[in-house]
Amino acid sequence: MPLQQATNGVKTTEVNGNTVGECLKCLRGKFPRIEEELFNEQGRLRSFIDIYVNGRSASSEGLAKLVKDGDELSIILIIGGG
Repeated sequence: MPLQQATNGVKTTEVNGNTVGECLKCLRGKFPRIEEELFNEQGRLRSFIDIYVNGRSASSEGLAKLVKDGDELSIILIIGGG
């Protein structure tokens, strides 16, 4: 798993923030190597990354999606094929 390599095998962790973006910033503080896996050179989420909050895609609101204490964020790698 590419993301687990960037987190030294850690599958779950707690982060702080009021938005998805703030939570990801906290995650980058804990695991600096994850930044290159999640973000492109312009600082945007890579096209094959989707963030879910409590099991629902946050793609419509992106990094600005509000979160509250106890919400569960999941980082999903979108896999295409054909």
